[in-house]
Amino acid sequence: MGVVEKSLRIAQIAPLFESVPPQLYGGTERVVAYLTEALVRQGHCVTLFASGDSRTTAELVPVCDRAIRLDTRHPDAGALHLVMLEKVFQRASSFDVIHCHLDSGVHLPLARRSRVPVITTLHGRLDVAGLDSLYAEFSDLPLVSISDSQRRPLPHAGWAATIHHGLPRALHRPSFTPGNYLAFLGRVSPEKGLDRAISIARRAQMPLKIAAKVDLADEHYFRTHVNPLLDAPGVEFVGEIDDAHKGSFLGGAAALLFPIKWPEPFGLAMIEAMSCGTPVIAFRCGSVPEVVDEGVTGFIVESEDEAVECVGRVKHLDRQACRTRFEDRFSDERQAREYVGLFRRYGGARCQLRA
Repeated sequence: MGVVEKSLRIAQIAPLFESVPPQLYGGTERVVAYLTEALVRQGHCVTLFASGDSRTTAELVPVCDRAIRLDTRHPDAGALHLVMLEKVFQRASSFDVIHCHLDSGVHLPLARRSRVPVITTLHGRLDVAGLDSLYAEFSDLPLVSISDSQRRPLPHAGWAATIHHGLPRALHRPSFTPGNYLAFLGRVSPEKGLDRAISIARRAQMPLKIAAKVDLADEHYFRTHVNPLLDAPGVEFVGEIDDAHKGSFLGGAAALLFPIKWPEPFGLAMIEAMSCGTPVIAFRCGSVPEVVDEGVTGFIVESEDEAVECVGRVKHLDRQACRTRFEDRFSDERQAREYVGLFRRYGGARCQLRA
């Protein structure tokens, strides 16, 4: 008899800083939400450990009432994440695989001692002092990178796969008519390059709409470097927006400006734009060359001069082709299938049932 693949019992461990999905801005928790829902639709039994204000069709195990960022009591993040890990590993025997999305590494000693395989997806930057020692010690544990670029600072870590993020195909309705403004979507911080986006838009004589959040850590940067630029003609600061408003915001743009100044591990905003049929003008840094297909879903540039020149060329790109490439490469179904393959590889006999 052949091997019959059964549905998997999967624990998803989300950070507690945002709900799953986030109410407004949030990358990691948004990806966890899309992946969790896709796994459920594919017939797997998923248990999500997250904040209590999360919304999911999986079994939700709430760790705190509200996501940390929106909780005015300012709870201790370390304490809450330890409570969550205790809840997870108390129930470990009921899972075929545990999938952790915590970048802190606090779970790694427990993962090493677990009889159930624990796979960790890292979502943040890895060129940080001390991480080389951490992942050298735990090199026996499987890690997933969200781009090949992300893993370069730690080439000897326990990499099991690179799995790019995915979005639901129905999340945004594409627009195949080019808009009359440029868009910036993300977070206001020096590495995101909002000041550069404003300069590009002004030089290209195009309006710029900015949908972005300002973290407490970046308020000084916002006040001193960004706020003075917002009075420029054609610059509109929209603030944070949710998924319900992203489709019209991105779909109505001629292009998304992605002028980053750091090795962004993935850049969810790029595929959000592509899903709307909107091409991306992005600086060659981090994961950008893995995500943007030059001349199809946008342009990869090295300077502001190149970016300004590409603003004039972007209207010649086929927005239908942009959407099609998104569907081919960055759907949540594709992402879930790749993770399931990885789960089965590491779960071994736990993930199989012989007929």
